[in-house]
Amino acid sequence: MVTIPAPPLRRSRTPAATATATAAACALSPPRRSRTVYLAVLTWAFTLFNSVRMLAYIPTMWAVQASGDSSQHSLWTWCTWLGANLTMAAWLYEQNGQRLGRAVVVNIGNAAMCAATVVLIIAYRVLPG
Repeated sequence: MVTIPAPPLRRSRTPAATATATAAACALSPPRRSRTVYLAVLTWAFTLFNSVRMLAYIPTMWAVQASGDSSQHSLWTWCTWLGANLTMAAWLYEQNGQRLGRAVVVNIGNAAMCAATVVLIIAYRVLPG
């Protein structure tokens, strides 16, 4: 009697295994030039607009100082923005391997401007006019 060996079993990939293999292959392939250009433009646009945003706080501070009245500005809102900018800076710092990148610096700058506005609002509410 002659025995014919059975062909080796071929494992079929599940959809999850196929997706994982595809994602791994994409992660190893070099980025397309258009994506690289897009990311560079996006980075500079982020830096530009968020840097300009730091200057946008100045008119509010001037208005509070000129009028001597901070009652039209919500301390709660400014403290929320301060916390949002600080935590975003910390999150970006941690997500980038504890490196002080452009986005971290911009968020620290925005937090500093929010802090200055908070101090100004409190000063005009606490100090006698």
